Amino acid sequence: MLKLPSVLRSRNALVTLLGVVLIAGTTAVVAQTAPLEPVQWDKRRLDQLDRNVRRLERAVTQRNAAGQPVIIEPDPEVVALQGRVGLMDRRLSDMEATVQRVNGDIERLTFQLDEATRDNGALGTRLRDAEGRIRAMEAAAAREAELNAPIPTTSPTGDAARDLTAAARLAAGDPARGDRALQTVIAAWPDTPQAREASSRLGDLRVSAGDHAGAVSAYATALQGWPAAPWAPATTLELANALNATDRKTQACTALTEFTRRYAEAASPAVRARAAETRTRLGCAAAPAPARRPG
Repeated sequence: MLKLPSVLRSRNALVTLLGVVLIAGTTAVVAQTAPLEPVQWDKRRLDQLDRNVRRLERAVTQRNAAGQPVIIEPDPEVVALQGRVGLMDRRLSDMEATVQRVNGDIERLTFQLDEATRDNGALGTRLRDAEGRIRAMEAAAAREAELNAPIPTTSPTGDAARDLTAAARLAAGDPARGDRALQTVIAAWPDTPQAREASSRLGDLRVSAGDHAGAVSAYATALQGWPAAPWAPATTLELANALNATDRKTQACTALTEFTRRYAEAASPAVRARAAETRTRLGCAAAPAPARRPG
């Protein structure tokens, strides 16, 4: 309970006291009745309020002077309301702490999610790289198996000319597979003009690969019997170069002599010029002029 001190004399203090009493009473009334219409504070009402405050001031002064202090008891409903407000404050504080903790958890989970996303992206990149390397290894293994497989002896198309054309086209883009295709022509069509030309083209591939010994073998196979084919003169010159590259100069000069005897007359000027340049470069003796055929 609140006991007013005897020094309470001013009008302002009484106005404050009256306001507290009015608020407590109004709270109890509002809790039990329907809301009232708002008071219109005009001059008349203010004057009345001032007179009531003065009467209350005089009454309080008289009671204090008589030794009967004014005691104001709080409204139980106000006390209960204050307890509820305090409980709500504590619950609100608990909720704020919970929200802060949840926000911290969310931030931590967001950071972990970002890290997991970056890790997944890195793993995805590594996985794609690994898959690409595996595919490349599988393709290389399949190609190696194809190149090392036995040479087939059956025609892919059933026609020697088409087989040779396809093999030459393949050799232009993929020398390794073209090498096998030319060998397939030789194996599938032995003792044919197409097989001889395939041997000549095979010798060219071996020269490009630096296999001069293999080129000598292929050229020699192509020129067996000295065929009168359009490719024979140039192949004879390539045979001479390959023989010289394998330290067989004497045989290289012999090949040049055979060129002069068998192909020089019908060869093109460019091929004859190449033959002369090769003979000079190898240091071979000049070959006798080819005998002219009777007209």
